[in-house]
Amino acid sequence: MSTLTADEIRRALHENRNLPHGAARNAQAEALTAAAEVCGDTGVYRAALINQIDSYEYSAERSRMVVPFARLLQEYDRDPSAFGPGDAHSLFWRFKWVSGQIISSPDVPISSVTGYLDDMEKRYRIAGYSERAVRQSEYFLADAIGDDERAERAMAQWRAADRDEMSDCHACETNSQGVFWATKGEHAKAIEVWEPVLSGEQTCMEEPHRVLARSLLPLLRLGRTDEARSHHLRGYRMARGKESLLRAIGQHIEFCALTGNEARGVEILAEHGAHLRPLVDVKTQLDFYAGVLVLLRRLIELGHGGDPTVPYEGSAHTVEELHGVLRAEALDIARRFDVRNGTTRVSERLTERLSRAPLADTLPLGVRSAALPQPAGPAPAAAPAPVPVSAAEFSGLVEQARVARDTGHPGADGLWAEVVVRVSALPEPDVHPLLLAEVAEHRALTAARAGAPDAAELLTAVRDGYRALERAERAALAQLRLASAAAQAGAPPEEVRTLLAAGLRAAEALDPAEPLRARRIAVAELSALRLEPYLRSAEAARDHGHENEHGRDHGHDHGQEHGQEHEHDHEHGHGLLVAELSSFVSSYGQTLPDLASEAEEMLGRLALSQGDTERALELLASAADRAVGAGRPWQAADSLVLRAGVLLSLGRPEEAEAAARSGLEHSAEVTDAEEQGLVRLTLADVLLRGRGAAAEAAEHALAAAHWFDQAGLAADGGAQARLMLAQAYARDGRTADAAEVLQSALPDLLEHGEGQAVSARDFLGNLLRDLRESRGAAEQFLLAADLVKDWEDPRPQAGFAQAAADCLSDAGLSDEAVAAYRRALELRRLTGDAVVSEVRILRSLAWLGMREEVTEETVAAARVLMDEAAEVLEAALKAGDAEDPELLSELAQTWHQLAQVLDRLVGSRAPEDAGESHGGVVLSPAAVEALRLEEIQLWERAAALYAGLGPEYLQDRFQCVNNAAWTDHELGRPEAGAARMSALLEEVESLPEGTVPEWVVPQARRILTNLTA
Repeated sequence: MSTLTADEIRRALHENRNLPHGAARNAQAEALTAAAEVCGDTGVYRAALINQIDSYEYSAERSRMVVPFARLLQEYDRDPSAFGPGDAHSLFWRFKWVSGQIISSPDVPISSVTGYLDDMEKRYRIAGYSERAVRQSEYFLADAIGDDERAERAMAQWRAADRDEMSDCHACETNSQGVFWATKGEHAKAIEVWEPVLSGEQTCMEEPHRVLARSLLPLLRLGRTDEARSHHLRGYRMARGKESLLRAIGQHIEFCALTGNEARGVEILAEHGAHLRPLVDVKTQLDFYAGVLVLLRRLIELGHGGDPTVPYEGSAHTVEELHGVLRAEALDIARRFDVRNGTTRVSERLTERLSRAPLADTLPLGVRSAALPQPAGPAPAAAPAPVPVSAAEFSGLVEQARVARDTGHPGADGLWAEVVVRVSALPEPDVHPLLLAEVAEHRALTAARAGAPDAAELLTAVRDGYRALERAERAALAQLRLASAAAQAGAPPEEVRTLLAAGLRAAEALDPAEPLRARRIAVAELSALRLEPYLRSAEAARDHGHENEHGRDHGHDHGQEHGQEHEHDHEHGHGLLVAELSSFVSSYGQTLPDLASEAEEMLGRLALSQGDTERALELLASAADRAVGAGRPWQAADSLVLRAGVLLSLGRPEEAEAAARSGLEHSAEVTDAEEQGLVRLTLADVLLRGRGAAAEAAEHALAAAHWFDQAGLAADGGAQARLMLAQAYARDGRTADAAEVLQSALPDLLEHGEGQAVSARDFLGNLLRDLRESRGAAEQFLLAADLVKDWEDPRPQAGFAQAAADCLSDAGLSDEAVAAYRRALELRRLTGDAVVSEVRILRSLAWLGMREEVTEETVAAARVLMDEAAEVLEAALKAGDAEDPELLSELAQTWHQLAQVLDRLVGSRAPEDAGESHGGVVLSPAAVEALRLEEIQLWERAAALYAGLGPEYLQDRFQCVNNAAWTDHELGRPEAGAARMSALLEEVESLPEGTVPEWVVPQARRILTNLTA
C-alpha cells in the first residue's frame, strides 16, 4: 500500500470510513496512515491520522488512538499554519478522546496523565476555548483515582464553564453527569439528569445506547421496573453487536443476572462470546468482564456451575471454569489500575459489583428465552426437613387443607402438599389413620392428573382405605374418580360408563342422613354428563374405523346414508345433553349452586357450538353469578373469560372489558398458571381491540406471557401473549420494544400455521421499517412473499414484494430492489385492480435507474417509465370514474416527478468550460432551454390537477408552482415566475380563514421577494 498516490489514498480513506467499526477497519486505517506518511502529502497524512483515531474510537481498541494523536500533535507543533480551521478543530476535538484513553490505560503513569491534562488546558486557553472540556477530563481522572473531593470540585467547574465548540455533545455530557450521581447512590437524581437522553431529546452516535444500559440498575433500585424492562429491550437492541459498546453489553448481562433472567443473560453472552478475550482497551475489558462475572456467579449459585458455556480463547469451559479465568483476569486489571493510581478505588468498585445480590426474584421481560437446563452433576441434596410446628399448628394446617379441599379452593393442593411433607416426617403410628388415608388420596389424585399408569391402582387403594375406615362418603368419591382416570387413560367407553354407574350407586347407597349424600349423587350425575360427549365421540371414531375396515364394498350411497345417520345421532345426542344439563340446573340450582354453575357453563359452551351466542352469554353470566354466590369466585373466572371473548367478537367492547376485568378479579386465588395466563391474555386483547388502552394491555400481555412460561406453554400461549404484547407496545409507540419481543417469539409463531406466520412476518417487517432497519424489514417481507407464493390470490405476494422493494431501495440495494419491484409489477398486473400500486412501482423503477449515474440514457429510460405510469392512470380514468381523486392526484404526482427527473439531468450537466474529464452530461444551451420549458409545462399540468382536487392538495400545488417559478427565473424571465406565485397568493388569500395552512402566505411572499430581488 506504500506505493499509493495521494488521490488513491483519499479514495481509500473515503471507503474506509464507510466500513463497519472493528478490527478490520482499524487495520486498514493503520495501513493507509503508513502509506500516507510515505507519499509525502502532509494534508493526506493528517487526514489519515484523523481517520485512524476515529476508527479506534468506535471499537474495542480505543486506547490505541494515543499514538496517532501524538503524531498529529507533532505535525501541528511543527507547522500550525498548515492546519486549516477544520483541521485545527479536529485536532483539539480529539484531545478529549485521548485524555479519556490515557486515564483508562493503567500503563500510563499518573504523572504523564496529569502532564497531558495540563498541556490540554494550556493549549485550549491559548486557542481561546472554554475550560469546560478540560474540567470534564479532570473529573474523569479524579473519579478514577478515588479523589472524591477533587471530583466534586471538577464537576462543579465543568458544569459552570461555558459551552463552546470544544464541549462534548449534550448527550455525552449528560451521560457522564448522570453517572456522577449514580456512583454516589443518588439514583433518582441520576435518572433525572439522564432524562433528556432517555427521552430522545439529546442523541448522538452512541446515545441513548449507553445511558439506557447505565439506567437499568438505578431504575430497579427505585422500583421503576417497567421502565427498566423497556430500557433493556430498547437499549440492548441498539447496542447488540457493536464492539465499542461492550461496556453496555456487560451492563445488560448483569441486569439479566440480577432480575431472574439468567437464561436471557446466557443468550446475550453467547451473542458476544467472540469478544470474551483480552482486549487492547483493558478498561472496556474490565467492565465487560464484570457484567459477565455477575451472570456466571448467579449460574453457579443456581447449580449450573458444571454446564458448558461459551468458549474462551478457543477452548471449551464450564461456567465455573470460565468464572475462575475471567475473575482472575479482571482482578489483575483492577490491580494494575490500583498500582498506577496509588488507591484501591478500581478494585473496590469491582468487588462491590461482583458481589451484588439480585434486585428482583423474577422480572418478566416479555422476550422469549430458552429455559436453563436442569443443573448438571450429582443429584441435588434432599430438601431440608420442615421446620417443626406445634401440634396445634399442625392440626390447624390439616383443618385448613380439608376446608380448602371440600370447597374446591385452588390452594387445596398446595396445602395438602405441605401436609404430606409434615406427615412424611412423622412416625406412622403417630398419624391418625384418616389423615393417612387423606394423604394417600392426595398422592393418588396427583398421579391421576399426571396420567401416571398406576393412578387407577392408587385410587382403588384409596377407596378401599376409606371403606375400611367406614368413611363411605369419601369412598364414594374415590369410586367416581376411577371413571375419570379411566377416561383419561383412554379406556373403552363401556368400561368408563360401568365405572360411572358404580360411582353413582356408591353415592346413592350412602346413609340418607349423610349430609354429603346429595352432593355425591349430584357430582356423579354431572361427571356422567361431562364425560358423555367424549364417550360418544370415542364410539363414533371406533365405529367409523370398523366401517373403513369392513365396509369398503358397500358403495357410495350407503356411506352417504350412514353419514346422515351419524349427523342425526349427533344432533339427537346434543339435544339430549342440553336437556339433561338443564334438568340438572333446575334440580340443584338452589341447593348446590356451585355444581349448577358448572352445568350452566357447559350449557353455555354447547350454545356457542350451535351458534346461539345470546343464549350462551346468558348462561355464562348466570354460571359466573352462581359461582360467586356460592362463595367460590375462582370458579367464575373461566365463564367470565369465555364471555368476554364472545362479547368482543360481537363488537361489544365495553361489556367485554367488564367481563374480563371481573374474570381477573375472581381469578385472584387461582393457582393454575395456564388459567392465569389465559385470563390476562383475554383482558389484554379486549383492552387493545376495544378502547385501544395499549399501555394497560401491555401490562396484562406481559403477565400472561410470564404465566404461560411458568405453565410450560412458552411456545403456545406464551407466543400468543408475546404477539399481543408486541402489538400493544407498537400501539403505544414503543416500536423498538415491540420488535424485540416479536423477534424473540417469531420462531414459535411460525409454527402456528401459515396464516399466523405470514401475519407475524408482515408485522415484524413493518416494525423494522419504522425503526429504519431496512435490510431486516426487506428480509421479513420477502419471506412473507415466499409463504404466500402458492396462494390463489396473487395480491398478498405482490404487496409483500413491493414492500420488500421499498425497503431494499432504502437500504441502498438497487439491483435487489429492481428485481423485487419487477416481480411486484408482474403480480399487480395479474390482478388488474391495483393501478396506484402499479404506478408507484413504475415511478420507483424510474428513480432507481438514475441512482448510480445520471446520464441522457438513464434519464431517457426513466422518462419511458414515467410516461408508462401516466398512461396507466389515464387509461384507468377513462375506463372508470374520470374524477377519481386518488387517480388524479397520482397522475399529478407522476407529472411532477417527471419534471424532477428532467431537472436532475439539467442539474448534472458539465460546466461550459469543463474539460473532458469532468464527467458531467454535455448539453447544448438549446437542449437545456427545451428541458426547462418542458419542466415548466409538466409542473403547470400537475398544479392544475391539484387545483381541481381542492385545498387539501394545496401543499403539492404550492410545490409545483414554486418549482415552475424558479425555473422561469433560471430561464431569465423572473417576472413570469413572480406572476405564477402572485396568482396563487391572491387565490389563497381569498379563501376562508382556516382553510389554508399558516405557512403558505408568508412563504409565498418570501418567494416573491426573492424572485424579484
